[in-house]
Amino acid sequence: MHLFVRTLVLLFITSFFSLSLMAEKVKITSNSMNAENMKKEVHFLGDVKITQLKNWLHGDKVIVYFDENNETKKYDAIGNVTFEFQKEEAFYKGSANKVTYFPGKSEYILSGKAVIDDKMNKRHVEGEKIYFDMLTGNADVKGSKKKPVTFIFDMESKKK
Repeated sequence: MHLFVRTLVLLFITSFFSLSLMAEKVKITSNSMNAENMKKEVHFLGDVKITQLKNWLHGDKVIVYFDENNETKKYDAIGNVTFEFQKEEAFYKGSANKVTYFPGKSEYILSGKAVIDDKMNKRHVEGEKIYFDMLTGNADVKGSKKKPVTFIFDMESKKK
C-alpha cells in the first residue's frame, strides 16, 4: 500500500470518533477505498461500517478530508447513514441522508431526513437539518413548511 495511503488511513483511524484523549481502536470496512493524494481525501465506498468501542456509523460512502498537516479536518458520510454514539452519560441514535463530522469539535451536521434519538433523556428530534454538538448535547434543528421540525419528549408526572 502506498505510504501516503497508509498515513491517511492511520490518521483517520486515530482521529475518528475522538471523544476522549485516549485513542481506542477504530475499525473501518467497505467494499473499496480510494485515496486522492492531491485532494488529501480518502473515499470509502459501498457498505461502509465504522466502529469504535460501542460507537458505530454505517453509510453508503464516507469521504475523509485532511488538512495541510495530514490531520483529519472532517468527514462526510453519505447515503442511508445510521449511527449510534455513546459518551459518558450520553447515548444517541440517529439517521440522515448525509452526516458531516468535525472531529476537532465533536460537531455533527445531519442533512436530509435527519433524526436524533437521545436515549438517556428520552427525547426525539427530526428535521431537514440538525446541527449537533456531542460535547454539550446542544442541537439546532431546521425544518421547512412542508416538513416542520418535530420534537417528542416524555413528561414526568408529579406524584402527590
